[in-house]
Amino acid sequence: MSVRLINRAGRACLWLDTGFIDLEHGSQGRFPSDPMEAIGRWFEIAEWGAGLAPGAAEGPVIEEQLGPPVPRPSKVFAIGLNYRDHAAEAGLPIPEVPLVFTKFPNCLVGPRHAVELSSDYVDWEVELVVVIGRRGRAIRAKEAADYIAGYTVGQDISDRKAQFAGNPPQFSMGKSYDTFGPIGPAVVSQDAFADPNDLRLTCEVSGEMMQDSRTREMIFPVPELIEFLSRRCTLEAGDLIFTGTPAGVGSTRKPRRYLRPGDVIRSWIEGIGVLLNECVTDAGAPSGEPVTRK
Repeated sequence: MSVRLINRAGRACLWLDTGFIDLEHGSQGRFPSDPMEAIGRWFEIAEWGAGLAPGAAEGPVIEEQLGPPVPRPSKVFAIGLNYRDHAAEAGLPIPEVPLVFTKFPNCLVGPRHAVELSSDYVDWEVELVVVIGRRGRAIRAKEAADYIAGYTVGQDISDRKAQFAGNPPQFSMGKSYDTFGPIGPAVVSQDAFADPNDLRLTCEVSGEMMQDSRTREMIFPVPELIEFLSRRCTLEAGDLIFTGTPAGVGSTRKPRRYLRPGDVIRSWIEGIGVLLNECVTDAGAPSGEPVTRK
């Protein structure tokens, strides 16, 4: 039985077929209520959760109540140009090694939180996000699965004006504005997927399909990314890896298409779930109100 960890109103819970169970309450105090501490004990929790009875749920999961399932990671890596079709649409060569930048943790928000547009040049990028489940250094690709807690859906929201304002471009700031990292709705364990390296992912903006691809199209698959990153810095439980986006972003379209106030971004990955994020103009807008449209 696969495990789906969620952040329900700041508390770690498991998402069962019939609803949620609060991790601390359901385990009678064995496991913590803090989602980050829960990630640090992922493999214990996964074993315990697999044995839960179907009737263990405390109530229904209301996705508007969910925060980012990994709210305070120590590191958030992101990979640029990791799909051949995206490199082609950008007119850039296929990279010889992973192109790594960072998204600062302040950008992370939940699956129904609004995105605050920082300019008229804000773009979308649906991505599979890897959640690290245990500490590791110099991890070999063939052993990478042993260090993965699971996967979640991510949006690498990008202000292209800020990203390309300098020479050379400055990726991290243009991709780290508050609300520029929706993730969720859950961290889903690897055993939920027949092949976790071949998942369909899509992005729609206000009902129009913009991106539709499969993770098997990555230039550098997840195990190679973990090997590359862990050779350079120690990976910690809860670290995130945004693994790159396929073709279909707004900045390469003719004419270009950027996000506008009122747009709703629907990001989906099979076996994980949906992010639904409405675009608003600024911090004074109702950015904390959940989006309920499907």
